[in-house]
Amino acid sequence: MEEELATKKEKVENEPVRLRCSVQNYDWGRIGEDSMVARLFSLNSGSDIEPNKPYAELWMGTHASGPSFVVESGELDGGSSWFESVDLKTLKSWVSENPSVLGDKVVEKWGTHLPFLFKVLSVAKALSIQAHPDKELARALHKSEPKLYRDANHKPEMALALTEFEALCGFVSVEELKDVLHDVPEIIDLVGNAEADEVLHINEHYGEKRIKSILQSIFTKLMTVSENAVSEAVFKMKRRLNMENKVRHLTDKEQLVLRLAKQYPADIGVMSAFFLNYVKLNPGEALYLGANEPHAYISGECIECMATSDNVVRAGLTPKYRDVPTLCSMLTYKQGFPGILHGVFLNPYTKRYVPPFDEFEIDHCILPRGTSAILPVAEGPSLFLTTEGVGTMQTGTGLSGEMISEGSVFFVPANTELTVTTMEGMQIYRAGINSKFLSEI
Repeated sequence: MEEELATKKEKVENEPVRLRCSVQNYDWGRIGEDSMVARLFSLNSGSDIEPNKPYAELWMGTHASGPSFVVESGELDGGSSWFESVDLKTLKSWVSENPSVLGDKVVEKWGTHLPFLFKVLSVAKALSIQAHPDKELARALHKSEPKLYRDANHKPEMALALTEFEALCGFVSVEELKDVLHDVPEIIDLVGNAEADEVLHINEHYGEKRIKSILQSIFTKLMTVSENAVSEAVFKMKRRLNMENKVRHLTDKEQLVLRLAKQYPADIGVMSAFFLNYVKLNPGEALYLGANEPHAYISGECIECMATSDNVVRAGLTPKYRDVPTLCSMLTYKQGFPGILHGVFLNPYTKRYVPPFDEFEIDHCILPRGTSAILPVAEGPSLFLTTEGVGTMQTGTGLSGEMISEGSVFFVPANTELTVTTMEGMQIYRAGINSKFLSEI
């Protein structure tokens, strides 16, 4: 009996676990077959794709708003209707029952919880202008408004582009903001000459604290103007830009703002986009966002990873609840273009993207047809997603030889060696604990 229990424990500690994951159908998602999220979810779950439905996010992890479920071999053969009729164990409860799969260092810092949430996003139209609170603010918001802010955790995040991907992120530099005030008279109509003059008179003798105070003042003024004033300003801006487009080529930012005005007419988020950096990612480039930084994803598809949280403070480009006072008071008001990660090769097949957050990192593995490769061993738990190809996954112990293909998602315990052998060329994404954190003594 003891030998049998020991064998079972070894199997749990070393074997990947196949997952059935959750999907979010937010209205900004891509529709039907046009959505990578829809295709991956359908293959992962056996569900049919509804042709007129938006598919926005595939969630992989332990968050209660979109849990993953542990699937025994063959359990998905019955399709989605079969799945809905059975009571599968959530990954969260399975990890709680088997905390050794996390590794000692992870349990010591985060307890028996998976500290990151892994996603795929398919973005058809802009998400809200938003920010995610730091831990202190998250705790306070969750305590005061638990229905709006559903957990007490912070939510740093990283987006790794699968296609060309557009986003707004962080505030533009002082010089670019001065140009905005010169070139966009409708903003001065909204904030007033006094606020605009404060920005236009910033010089090299101003300290960082004073500049941030001025930026916070003008941004707060902009975000709190009346709906009628916003509607009139957006109308005037659209008319002016459409006329100017006949005699000059509009800038990328101006073209973007006109697109946003079509998606969210008379929304203050349209005007506030002038204050934020317009970022275009090529496939394989990543953008990371710390707490209290304003951002909005605009279009494209990406892999996303974040601390396990669903806290969002919104203030524009959304029909959802807006908490403008909280957003304007919480932002860091740092200025300048954000850093872009291009990944570092670990071996000929694998690139790693490491943000400055303990909770997560992302690996991207491209394996040509007929390749057999050992994937980098992680000291913490990992989630693996296959987005392309067919092959087999085997642990170093040789206990399994799971078939993997597009849509396959696995939880892999800490310190597990995996060998992947391809029948077709494969692309695999891994989310795991930040390796720099795990390597600290």
